[in-house]
Amino acid sequence: MKFFRTKKIPQELETTQLNRNLKTTDLLILGIGAIVGTGIFTITGIAASEYAGPASSLSFLITSVAVGISGLFYAEFASRIPVIGGPYAYLYSVLGEGIAWVTGWLMIVEFILATSSVASGWAGYLQGLLNSLEIYLPKALRASFDLKNGTYVDILAMLVLFFVTLWVLQEAKKMLRLNHWMIYVKFGIIALFVVVGIFFIRLENWVPFMPYGFIGKHGKGGVMAGAALVFFAYLGFESVPMAVEEVDNPQKRIPQGVLGSITLAAVFYIIVTLVLTGIVSFDKLKGIKDPVAYAMRTINQPLIASIISIVAVLTLLTVCISMLYSLSRLIYAISKDGLLPKSLQKVDRKTHVPKNATFVAGGFSMIFAGIVPLNLLAEFVNIATLMYLIFMAIGIIILRKKFGKPNQGEFKTPLVPILPILSIIISGYLMFRLQIITWIVFTVALALGFIIYFCYGRTHSLLNEKK
Repeated sequence: MKFFRTKKIPQELETTQLNRNLKTTDLLILGIGAIVGTGIFTITGIAASEYAGPASSLSFLITSVAVGISGLFYAEFASRIPVIGGPYAYLYSVLGEGIAWVTGWLMIVEFILATSSVASGWAGYLQGLLNSLEIYLPKALRASFDLKNGTYVDILAMLVLFFVTLWVLQEAKKMLRLNHWMIYVKFGIIALFVVVGIFFIRLENWVPFMPYGFIGKHGKGGVMAGAALVFFAYLGFESVPMAVEEVDNPQKRIPQGVLGSITLAAVFYIIVTLVLTGIVSFDKLKGIKDPVAYAMRTINQPLIASIISIVAVLTLLTVCISMLYSLSRLIYAISKDGLLPKSLQKVDRKTHVPKNATFVAGGFSMIFAGIVPLNLLAEFVNIATLMYLIFMAIGIIILRKKFGKPNQGEFKTPLVPILPILSIIISGYLMFRLQIITWIVFTVALALGFIIYFCYGRTHSLLNEKK
């Protein structure tokens, strides 16, 4: 049956038109750039005030464990199947073409929505800055399409993605150089907040530590609901495997990049949450859009608060760059297998970048950011990721059953099948904590994906030519 036909696992690194010049540090920067955005300056406050109080640090810890387990699967797959495409490519060799396409499709939609929502957030910050200078855009150009409010297009969100697309078209090493500098600035600001804030922690702000319990009470979600929320904050580590054809030793460096970026992100989130809730009582953070900067203002540090706000805007660009980079490589990988048009395989001779795939990635992201209201689609990013993480957990079990344990020098996931089964349970639980509207959107997206596959992908697959 075509839906379950598989690709052969390559016995050696495939030849590529892209430049293999990225190191482990580049991958860590790519991963951290995608994971740690303004979420660390905003979602920490939402998790504390509306879900788990000071125990939101436990929400971040639980989610980091769940994501870290999946990171182990990524690491083994990347070392044993070092091909571009991430989960899409891994599952193609294990679970078959149909499951691989569904995974790739969910990832495409996830990256488009994530990139678009980040661009919309950046536009919101910039509009606030312009308004403070008494510069106002025409109402029709201030936000996405909404006839009731008289808005038609978020022009600033589209413009930022236009320039990000041009930047991602640069050679990979050069493109990531900007991310390097921005992320170093981001690290510096996080360190500044922690070093200053630790002297203003009041232990009574941590009491009660778990005001809404572990699974929720008093109409609040609790630690586990907080974990479902902050799962979004860890998304982006999937960017690392997308760079496999541009890494000099992918079987070693991809696992290091995946696990290293998840670990660093978890440390940042947990420390910032503890310091934040130690400075300000969690119930005072409700409705605060810039909780980290707000905490600095409450302890009479207005300059640091202003610096944090400015850097929070800059970090959005690192997320846009990392996400759009990954999306373009994913589209390029799928087109190489024939499931998307071959024109998307075209690589620029000078920069060695898949330029058509990058234009498509940037174009669709611009459309969604500029025109489509994203408030009802935000949770889709979570449910799509959780779905293909379940596929990855199943895949690692099948990989071991079909091809045995990893060879010497390849990464080995411990406790198989125990950890994969645990990952399936955790991901499934988090999925069912999401809203019904999210499931409806998810079902519609899946249906569209199946239509594309059966109308185009199945008949154009390169596997048809290899019979």
